[in-house]
Amino acid sequence: MTKSVILSALAVISLALSYLYEVSPTQQGTPVAGATATAPVTPYAINSPEDMVRAMEWSAPAADTAAPEPVLKEYYVRKLGLRFKDPNYKQLVETASAWIGTPYQYGRNSRKGTDCSGFVTRVFHDVYGVNLSRSSGSMFQDVRRVNKGKMRTGDLVFFRRSAKGPIYHVGIYLKNNKFIHSATNGGVRVSSLKEPYYSKNFYAAGRVI
Repeated sequence: MTKSVILSALAVISLALSYLYEVSPTQQGTPVAGATATAPVTPYAINSPEDMVRAMEWSAPAADTAAPEPVLKEYYVRKLGLRFKDPNYKQLVETASAWIGTPYQYGRNSRKGTDCSGFVTRVFHDVYGVNLSRSSGSMFQDVRRVNKGKMRTGDLVFFRRSAKGPIYHVGIYLKNNKFIHSATNGGVRVSSLKEPYYSKNFYAAGRVI
C-alpha cells in the first residue's frame, strides 16, 4: 500500500514538472491580439528564426556608409609665394599673380600700367565677369562688409588715412594677411596687412556678392 502511494506521488510530481518546463516556442513567439511592439527584439529572447534575424540586425546596425568629404589638394602659386587648397580660388589667384610687376599708372587698368582700383576691376571682370565701380571709394559700395578676422581669399581690403578720411586704396586679399594690389611705389605686388603702413591705414574688408 505504501509503495503504491509513493509511486502515485512520484507520478504526480513528474506530471507537474513536465507541465512547468514544457513551454512551447510557438506560444511564446505569438503576439497577443491587438498588442503593439514597443521595444526592439533583443538577441536574448527566445524567438522564431525570423525574429532572431531582426534581433541580429538591431544589435549590429549597419555602419555609416556616407562618403567622406574629399581631401583638397594644395596648389602652389610661385609668384605669390603661397599655397591654396580651395580650387574655386585658383583662377582668381593665378590671374592676379600674372599682373605682378605691372607698373603703377594713375587712371589706367592695362598690363602696361594700372592704378589700384583699375587692377581690381580688371581681375574681377576677367575672372568672374563682374563690373565693379572704378574708384576705390565707390567700390566699397559694391561689397558686403566682413569682419577682418573672417576674411577669405578674394575679399577686398580698403584703406584710408584717418577715421574720417576717404578711402584711397584697395587690394585683393590672398591669405595669411597677404594681399595683392597696385601700389604707387612699386606697381602690382604682394604686401602684408601686418606692415606698419598698411596696418595703420587699414579700414575694412568687403566681399563681392
